[in-house]
Amino acid sequence: MGNMTSTVAAKFAFFPPEPPSYDIFKDGSGDGKIYFSGVTGADKNLDVHLLDTKAGNKIVATFWRYPHARFTLLYSHGNAADLGQMVDLFIELRAHLRVNIMSYDYSGYGGSSGKPSELNTYSDIEAVYNCLKSDYGVVQEDLILYGQSVGSGPTLHLATRLPKLRSIVLHSAILSGIRVLYPVKMTFWFDIFKNVDKIRLVDCPVFVIHGTADEIVDWSHGKRLWELSKEKYEPLWIKGGGHCNLETYPEYIKQLRKFIVAMEKQQKESNSKKKVGMTVNNDVTEMKNNKCLRFGKK
Repeated sequence: MGNMTSTVAAKFAFFPPEPPSYDIFKDGSGDGKIYFSGVTGADKNLDVHLLDTKAGNKIVATFWRYPHARFTLLYSHGNAADLGQMVDLFIELRAHLRVNIMSYDYSGYGGSSGKPSELNTYSDIEAVYNCLKSDYGVVQEDLILYGQSVGSGPTLHLATRLPKLRSIVLHSAILSGIRVLYPVKMTFWFDIFKNVDKIRLVDCPVFVIHGTADEIVDWSHGKRLWELSKEKYEPLWIKGGGHCNLETYPEYIKQLRKFIVAMEKQQKESNSKKKVGMTVNNDVTEMKNNKCLRFGKK
């Protein structure tokens, strides 16, 4: 029963587009740079990576750079899309939110090798995060994780491992794989993407976006994830929104921008407190040193 249900959940979770909607290639110049088909012109603010994962797969990742961006969004897409289908959205988000966007195709999606699985998505997002650290110097405090649908699984997996993360966005997220299929109240060992348990371990602000008419992942999933969040940000319930069309509603980009501004304000306040704390500590140290000097002159 457990293996059968887990298999059913896995089949529900992964629908890689066939054939892939894009190609990656090198231009033959010998510089080793990778290019991405479907992008108009040579976007100088787009980097394409082919990353090795600890599971032995090679995955495609794209970094959309916004000049002088304060934050980087690590975007984990939904179950029936690949990077080629996301290009227009990433260009729009980069412009309106003024952030860098790093996204990737799961193993078995698009130009990424291997087969889709829960564990592979975890290895995938870890490899992408390591790239952000090593190639772009991104620190946790400047990173926002964004998980759409099944992408909420790897998003929350990584979030539980980053205690200084700036924030998370959960878009049409799932409580768990089995809960999408059956209205169960407990977590079974054979379930996949146990977000209902992992959300309790996240300490940063959580912004939940969900459509009230979602025909695939019921609205109750988003509401419960928001309720279980430690640090709740005002959710966005899009009236009449489905599972794959929330980006078409004007309040989507408006509220996302509002959220980014709130995170920028939070970061400034946090940095100000750190500076005040450093000043106080320095003053205390100086006072202690002065007392020691005076005590030494008896």
